[in-house]
Amino acid sequence: MTYTLLIGQQSYSSWSLRAWLSCAPFGIPVTLEKIEIYGPSFHAEVAAFGGNRTVPVMRTPEGGILADSLAIAWHLTEAFPDRGLLPADPVERAEAMSIICEMHDGFADLRGNCQVNLRNAWAGFRPSDAVLADVARIETIWARALDRSGGPFLYGDFTLADAFYAPVATRLLTYVLPMSDMAQGYARAIVTQPDFVTWRNEGMKETQEIARYDKAPLERIPFPTFD
Repeated sequence: MTYTLLIGQQSYSSWSLRAWLSCAPFGIPVTLEKIEIYGPSFHAEVAAFGGNRTVPVMRTPEGGILADSLAIAWHLTEAFPDRGLLPADPVERAEAMSIICEMHDGFADLRGNCQVNLRNAWAGFRPSDAVLADVARIETIWARALDRSGGPFLYGDFTLADAFYAPVATRLLTYVLPMSDMAQGYARAIVTQPDFVTWRNEGMKETQEIARYDKAPLERIPFPTFD
């Protein structure tokens, strides 16, 4: 039973990354099909796969279509109840589902001003008060979970909550946003997680850069790495 996942470029498509991290760390078999986001045939290719204008789109082994990352997450939780996609503790499970939904629907200023680019980081970005307010809320969410779990991930082991906050963590790192030592440690755990590393390495093989993700005149600096 293998799922098929339609994704965009791995260096840029944050929602595609969330879908990948909803599968790979849990041993869920998935085959990737990649298309060019913002390319001339993007919408037609998504529609041909069964989706509606955006990626990711997942096709289940039975042929069902999941055209949203949150739908993908909830489906996989039901399909693989023994894989630990959500915390086992009922209180933590409820909290995890809540913060996943908050990420899915929120942080518009951070997401709109700090687009994901896993190829490099940027020096000199000056966050607005609205972006800093998003960062403060993210810090609150992470601190609440990590204070209880002790890390390295929000609920100890990697869960869907980490899958959904992974691109958030990369934004904080690559735009050199102010964050606590706690947040820095969590972001480090995300970008060194083996399935994230695999995803980024594949993205680095992509030869085409997307112009709208260029933050010039900001200076390009290396993507953060940790020994």
